Amino acid sequence: MLPGLVFALIGMLLNSVAGLLQSAASQKSTKRQPLIVQPGYLAGLVMDGLGWAATVVALRHLPVFAVQAILGGSIAVTVLATKVLYGATLRTLDRVAIGCCLAGLVLVAASAGSERPTAATTTALWVLFVASLLMAVAVLGLWNGGRAWPLALIAGLGFGGTSLAVHAVRVPDVGSNGGLIALLTQPAVYLVVFFWLVGLSSFTRALQVGTLARVTAVFQVTEVVVPGIVGIVLLGDPVRSGWWVPMALGLILAVIGVMVLARLPVNQPKEPSRVC
Repeated sequence: MLPGLVFALIGMLLNSVAGLLQSAASQKSTKRQPLIVQPGYLAGLVMDGLGWAATVVALRHLPVFAVQAILGGSIAVTVLATKVLYGATLRTLDRVAIGCCLAGLVLVAASAGSERPTAATTTALWVLFVASLLMAVAVLGLWNGGRAWPLALIAGLGFGGTSLAVHAVRVPDVGSNGGLIALLTQPAVYLVVFFWLVGLSSFTRALQVGTLARVTAVFQVTEVVVPGIVGIVLLGDPVRSGWWVPMALGLILAVIGVMVLARLPVNQPKEPSRVC
């Protein structure tokens, strides 16, 4: 379990760096230089990729709900980093929200069971496949609608679906014959790619038509809550005996903290002052 916690924390920190880079890039976006070609945004994608790799490792050791809750703490780390880098002032409410996030993450992580769930069933894979198709159709329908929050919601579902699909992949034993072929013949591997494409496209479009604070709020809450619940119901993620109430309390605290912090003006950073 310890390696899972370590890699989940690394993923959270990398996602925080990505958020700062993408936030700064969104302030420089123009019609002639849209967000998609901004160097800061592209660098943020690299950080997102590294964070995703750390998340993959974490998901081999922890249930989806624990990993997603820890990743949701990136918003608190981002707020603290913005204070240091840009001199933003944190109100008492902001500090309380950070405390809620941290307390909630501790409770959720502690409620994770140590036993490995059984392999994903065919029914579970079909449910994920149908959900990914419906989400892709929804993105196409919402692309020119000009409303950011539905796109942000789908982005949260998309990246959350990526975590579920990664968790459903069964990695062959090292040294086994046909290991790569066995991996590539698993439907869950292709669901990982498809969910990721849906999440990335909808998140990018949401940033183009909406404000970063609102997009982040909807995205983070969706990515933390929905995949965790689906992982328990659909994939059989284990919860420690007697820890259902603490886990629920932790999720509530984390979501409240995320919602407060994601709507702060501090998430729209100004250029840092130059030191002479």
